[in-house]
Amino acid sequence: MVRKRVPDWLNSSLWSTTPADDRLHHYSPSPTTTTSSATVSEPTLQPPAPVPPPAAASKPQSTPTSPKLEIRDPVNKNGNNNSGGNDQNGDSSGVSPDDISRQAQLLAELSKKVINMWELRRIASQGIPDGAGIRSTVWKLLLGYLPPDRSQWSSELAKKRSQYRHFKEELLMNPSEITRRLEKSVGCDNDESKPEGRGLLSRSQITHGEHPLSLGKSSVWNQFFQDSEIIEQIDRDVMRTHPDMHFFSGDSQLAKFNQDAMRNILIVFAKLNPGIRYVQGMNEILAPLFYVFKNDPDVEMAANAEADTFFCFVELLSGFRDHFCQQLDNSNVGIRSTITRLSQLLKEHDEELWRHLEVTTKVNPQFYAFRWITLLLTQEFNFADSLHIWDTLLSDPEGPLETLLRVCCAMLILIRRRLLAGDFTSNLKLLQHYPSANISHLLYVANKLRTQAIG
Repeated sequence: MVRKRVPDWLNSSLWSTTPADDRLHHYSPSPTTTTSSATVSEPTLQPPAPVPPPAAASKPQSTPTSPKLEIRDPVNKNGNNNSGGNDQNGDSSGVSPDDISRQAQLLAELSKKVINMWELRRIASQGIPDGAGIRSTVWKLLLGYLPPDRSQWSSELAKKRSQYRHFKEELLMNPSEITRRLEKSVGCDNDESKPEGRGLLSRSQITHGEHPLSLGKSSVWNQFFQDSEIIEQIDRDVMRTHPDMHFFSGDSQLAKFNQDAMRNILIVFAKLNPGIRYVQGMNEILAPLFYVFKNDPDVEMAANAEADTFFCFVELLSGFRDHFCQQLDNSNVGIRSTITRLSQLLKEHDEELWRHLEVTTKVNPQFYAFRWITLLLTQEFNFADSLHIWDTLLSDPEGPLETLLRVCCAMLILIRRRLLAGDFTSNLKLLQHYPSANISHLLYVANKLRTQAIG
């Protein structure tokens, strides 16, 4: 077999030199580890804990539909951010000319009556400036939650938020409350002249399904007890989501409020999707969405972050839901099939590296790629860089998965020299604790793989 020649651009010193971007050092991962990851039988090690990104705008805008060009200080020193995200780190002096230009383009596009989605995707794929305060709006558009026609935003948001409130009222109600309401409704039909019987149910009026000891499939109490185990798992995972960020963790009122919101979203999702329910690690995918929406500088948008996040979470997960279904693991749509596609992509673009990893050192890609793919790279990079990567993932009109695989392949190519020099142990450790990287370079390589495939 004739080996494919490695393209010259892959051997460029650009990928082996330390990036000059100060933000990489500013957001370098700490050596602490997290415990959240998707449930998997394959061995996994935890990556460095992420460092929070710059907070969103500290001054709320009057409306998200009338954006103005403004470079905001990514750190609110006075703690007046409406979401309380003032614990984040950042430096307003680090705004680059490219960020200013890209922000101006995004704001111009968002100001149109009907947004050109192709143009919005093109600009957003290069990264949305952290200080712009518009990532929330752009992500909602990219995920299809907001329609391109701005005149429809108000009615669509009102409808969706009302629907989510209905979901919560119906699905988060304790069976005791259901029984109480039933008692109240029956009590209203009782003889008004008999106040002593008002609101009370006789034994014959309590149906089998409303009895706490009922084991019937239709019993609300039986379903409640079955849900308890999943809810306990959600509680544990939500509590340990990004423990280094005050937005998600701690005893503050802000953290408790945000934890409750994430808990509600995951429980409602689990009950509406009985085929998947909740799988450990979904909290890590939910976190970036809720963080971005809750930090929207528009007060009304931030106040409705829970409802907006729910629908965007559902939309995002719809493209990856088969990865969370254990029964489909070995099917052509399951996680193992997706990992095989990544292996084939690496072989196509860098056969030498593929052969060294999978034939010579026998590093099974499932040992590292399972977490990369199922958690959308949220555990491999610090939080700010993860948001930048998600800008690119969500901008792909074909869906995030194809871009995700190219980014994963690019991650391998960027450290090819270290991998080619390593054995099984050193390579597995390197891949499970991916080193700090220049995200702009990483996304450039991923895009290069796309253009090579098209060409």
